Parts: sequence; structure tokens; C-alpha cells
Amino acid sequence: MSVLYYAPVMELGSLFEQYRAITSAYYRGAVGALLVYDVTRHVTFENVARWLKELRDHTDAHIVVMLVGNKADLRHLRAVSTEDATSFAEGENTFFMETSALESLNVESAFTEVLTQIYRVVSKKALEIGDDPAALPKGQTIDVGSRDDVSAVKKSGCCSA
Repeated sequence: MSVLYYAPVMELGSLFEQYRAITSAYYRGAVGALLVYDVTRHVTFENVARWLKELRDHTDAHIVVMLVGNKADLRHLRAVSTEDATSFAEGENTFFMETSALESLNVESAFTEVLTQIYRVVSKKALEIGDDPAALPKGQTIDVGSRDDVSAVKKSGCCSA
């Protein structure tokens, strides 16, 4: 037994708008992404272009993206060459790394590299807008007391005999 759901055009439009709202919220504020494909299944590599477009449509232009080919340990089953993936990554201006979760090969390195690149992008943006994290917030002052306050503490004998 199968069930077929019929949605009138207006409902489909409404569903599409709800999907878009969820998608935008999902990507909001993202500064980095790992796009992972399986090196033993070419179809997963083919889907990377669609996911990359989705990312770029819904995120900041400066998002850090790393293409990750997983299961690099399965050399005898490889369906996506390293050269093809490297070429794609270069053409799309993304970082690239192959990993093996099974052998713990480059997994930590992939995350470390993405975080390093995110730090560089965020730092560069902060410098461009003149946002120095060490600077005082504009329009606020910090009262450290007057010189007399320090003298009063010394006179009371808290630190001397």
C-alpha cells in the first residue's frame, strides 16, 4: 500500500518558503564548512558542486570551505582520483584534504586547517573595519580611581608595618 500526498500549488509555494526560511537560519553566521565526500562513491563527489552552491547562496562570501575526501584508506575501491578532487577544489577556491576516519588519517588536520583559516579570515575582517579586540569599547570609560584613593590605602597601613 502506498500513500500519495497531493499538495495544491499554493501549499507547495508555502512549503518552499518554509524550507527557505529554515535553510537561511541553518546557514546564518556560518564561517566555515567541511564538504565531505566518499572517495569510493563517485556520486557523492558529483553532489559536492550542488552543496557548494547551496553554501555560497546562503552564507557570507568569505566562508572557509574545505573539500574532504574520506575513506582514503580504501585505495582498491577508489572511484574519485586525488587529481580530480584537487582540480575541483582549486577551481572552486576551496581547501582540499583526503582523510581516513578508520585510520584517523588527517581528520584532526582537516579541522585544524579549517579553524586556522577561519581565524585568518575573521582577523583580517576585524582589521579592515578597525575593530581591535584589545581596544576599549567606543563611548565608554573605565574609572580606575584617583591618585588620592591609592594614597588613602597606603596611609591606612594595610601593606606596611
